[in-house]
Parts: sequence; C-alpha cells; structure tokens
Amino acid sequence: MKRRSRKKGKFRKISVLVISGIIIILLISVLRMEKAVRPMAEMQSRQAARLTANKIISETVADYISENNYTYSDFAVVLYDNSGRTASIEALSENINRVQSELTSEINNNLSESGEASAKISLGSLSGSYLLSGRGPEVKIKICPAGDASVKLRSSFDSAGINQTRHRIYAEISADFISSIPLYSFETEENFELLLAETIIVGDVPDYSVKAWSS
Repeated sequence: MKRRSRKKGKFRKISVLVISGIIIILLISVLRMEKAVRPMAEMQSRQAARLTANKIISETVADYISENNYTYSDFAVVLYDNSGRTASIEALSENINRVQSELTSEINNNLSESGEASAKISLGSLSGSYLLSGRGPEVKIKICPAGDASVKLRSSFDSAGINQTRHRIYAEISADFISSIPLYSFETEENFELLLAETIIVGDVPDYSVKAWSS
C-alpha cells in the first residue's frame, strides 16, 4: 500500500510539473505571438483606416467643389499697382469661412452615413512573415469615425518658373478613426491636404502677402 501511495504521489508531482511546463510554454508562445502580431495588426488597421478615410473625404471635397463651381477667384483676389506689378493678394474671408463650414458639415455627414466601413486582411499578413503574406483565412477590419472631422483652408507659394509664382489654396482636413480586428482596437488621427484651387502669378509676390496667407 505504501509503495502504491508513493507511486501515486510521485505520479501526481510529475503530472503537476508537466502541466505547469505546458502552461508556461503556452504563455510564452502567446506573449511572443502578441509581440509579433500586434505591430502588424496596428499597421494594417491604420492603413485600412487611412485608405477608407481618404476615399470618403476626397470624393466629398471633389463633389463639393464641382457642384459649387469654385475657382481661384472665389478665394482670393490679386491686386496690381499702376505699373502692372503685383501689389497684394487679398483673401476673400467670407467665402473662405463659408467653404470651411460647409465642407466640414459635408465631410462629417458623409462619414456618419458611411457607418462602419470594413476591409479584409489575411492571417498570414498579420504574422509579419514574408512567406505567409497574403495567405490564410481573411480577418475583417472594422473602421468607424471616432469624432467630428475638422477643416482648415490653407495656402502655399512656390516657384513656377522664371518670374512666376504658383499660389495654391488647399483644404487641410483632420479626422479621427477607430479601426479594429478581433482582440485589437486602434484609434488613429488621419490628416489630408486636398487642392481646391491654384493660379500662376507673374512677377514678384510681396512678402507681406506671402506671410499673411501662410499664417
């Protein structure tokens, strides 16, 4: 009886050690997998969010500008002196403020109406392995807005050739998104610059006009 009890006790100890070893190995494997998968999941999720946001926002801005037939003269006026040289460039603040407000509303409406967008990625791509990239079953990435987008009209000046300056007016748009896959969720801020109008100005542009528009 004593021998049987000793054998049972020894067997139990060995069993406990084996189970403990298996658990430790599983934990280490899970931690290693987490370390390998999470960065790839975050990168792929953010990329999917950016592509989705870019599509919705770009289409919204393009449709808005097309419907309203906006051109450079709706945003700015180039004034010349008596000798025909550029004296100043004046912003049409009322139009600019209205466009900012309307574009913000249009973008947020379209983002809300789009609801929960989605994209797909293979499990192999999440592993980070080049050999497994694009292989295996697909995982769904869910994408949705995390808040209201903001729109700010900006402008830039750059050389367009000898004695010529290109003045561009663009919308600077910022929006927050939440992208998620099973077990992971990531929040990201995406920023876009979309051209609204531009013109070529012949001659020197006064520094004070450049500073006023670039502020």
